[in-house]
Parts: sequence; C-alpha cells; structure tokens
Amino acid sequence: MKILNFGSLNIDYVYRVAHILQPGETLKAGEMEVFPGGKGLNQSIAAARAGAEVYHAGMVGAEDGGFLLDVCRENQVNTDYIRRAEGKSGHTIIQVDDNAQNSILLYGGGNRKITEDFIGEVLAGFGKGDILVLQNEINLLDVVIDRAYEKGMKIVLNPSPFDEGLDGCDLSKVSVFLVNEIEAGLLAGGNGEDREGSGKGCENGEDGANLVDKILKKYPEAQAVVTMGAQGAFYGQGSFRHFQRSFPVKAVDTTAAGDTFTGYFVYGLMKGEAIEVIMKRAAMAAAVAVSRKGAVPSIPKRKEIKMTGE
Repeated sequence: MKILNFGSLNIDYVYRVAHILQPGETLKAGEMEVFPGGKGLNQSIAAARAGAEVYHAGMVGAEDGGFLLDVCRENQVNTDYIRRAEGKSGHTIIQVDDNAQNSILLYGGGNRKITEDFIGEVLAGFGKGDILVLQNEINLLDVVIDRAYEKGMKIVLNPSPFDEGLDGCDLSKVSVFLVNEIEAGLLAGGNGEDREGSGKGCENGEDGANLVDKILKKYPEAQAVVTMGAQGAFYGQGSFRHFQRSFPVKAVDTTAAGDTFTGYFVYGLMKGEAIEVIMKRAAMAAAVAVSRKGAVPSIPKRKEIKMTGE
C-alpha cells in the first residue's frame, strides 16, 4: 500500500501581531519569518515524520520552487511527481496573534496549474488499495477524485478551504473525511448552527458526536474525523464512535496542528492500526505542533511521540 498526497506546496510568510487585523486597520508586525508550508506539504511531511513512505504530487513555481523541493527531500518525501510551472509557487500571508490564533490569506500560484494530463501521469503509478490524500488547495480536484475512485484508491479528504472548489466534486467517493468543527458543519449541510459555540460541551464529545452523525448520515459509507482543537477529536464509522481527548500544552502557533493530525492519522491508516491508537498518536503529535512556531518546523518526528508499548 502506497500513500500519494496530491496537494499544495506553499511558501508561508508569517507575521507576529498583537491581534488579527480588522477591516481598515493598519498594525505593525512584531516579526516576520518565512517557512515552507501548504496543507499538502505539511500533511506529507507529517506522515513521513510519523514513519510512512509518502509520494507528493503537485506544482511549484519555476521562479521559487527549488526551496520547496529541497524541503520535501530533506524530509524523505518522494518528489517524483512534483513539477515546475511558470511563475511563482503558491504562498500564504499568515497573521499569528499573542494568543496563538491565526488568520491565513492564500495565493494559489503553481497549485492552481494542475492539468488533466498531469493527473493521468501521476495516477498511472498507483492503484487499488493505495491511499490518496487530498485537500482543496489545487485545481481540478473533482477530476483527481473521479479518476482515483475509478482506480479503487482509498480517498482521504481534508476539504479545506471549504469553498466553491468542492462544488463539482462527488464527495460520495471519499473514504475518509478529516475536518475541523467549522468544516464539519458545512460538510453536513448545516446552516451555521453547528458552527456557533461548537466548543461547548466537547469535553464529553457531545458536539463532535452530533457533527459526525450528520456527516455519516449524508455519507454513510465514509469514515469521519472531526477535530475540535483543545476540546479533542471525534471519529465515526457506521455505528462505531470514538472520542479522543486533547493533550494540554502551552499554545504558540496553531498553524499546522490540523495538518499534523492528518499526516499522523494517515500513517496509522496505512499501518492498519486500531482507531484508538491512530487517534491518540495523532492528537499527541498535534499537541506538540501547537507548542512550536511555524508550519513544517513545528511537526514532530515519530520518536518525539511517546506511546505506551512502542
């Protein structure tokens, strides 16, 4: 079983601010740092650091993509399916405030230059039972899903950002949904009620259970994971449910927490581990990530995650 992540590769420009800017406001940044990132890249590196062999497919800019290719190789992510496109790579402007909350502005760049021919070239190297990890930061996502499904691949989708890029996608073909509470409400077709105050009562998993139930009612053949930050994460498949508490740490930067969780979850999925083990390790890894600055630099290696019996 192979893992293919067909996803974004970004350069993150991170600004430290006292608070997230409001419309019309000008604010001095305390510092600025540059990191490799993108949900796709973050998740590939997280899975690789967990111990998986990961192939990443995507486009980087001819002008600045060498930096991202080097980062992949340094982290043992296979780059055979990464190509250079004219222009710049995708990049983000990230504000991180004094409470470690963030706001992200995304420019697609090379991530939006995927072609159908390239999709065919990539998927030719994979087949039935292989895992395909997707986000919503590349174009032609619907084509990738359709063709991977035809090949019998197990599709793991983190539908973020949750926008019109998902409109043409047949989400019934997705095997596993990995979403935060806001994305869960949107995925379930909610009108916003699921998203307001969604942290209340999460200590016993009530809100997470409700969101998982709604997702699985709409997509009964899928598995669903709803991550709720400090309130933990909830998993469902069929009639089975599992709640995973979070691990308390001093939060520094939450930018790559969800991507770290996803990468570690995919590793456990590939290994065929029990869901209780997968969820615990993923939650522990995410906790380490939020205690550090940056996206890729914050993702822990497997040896940093101390699991009983390992």
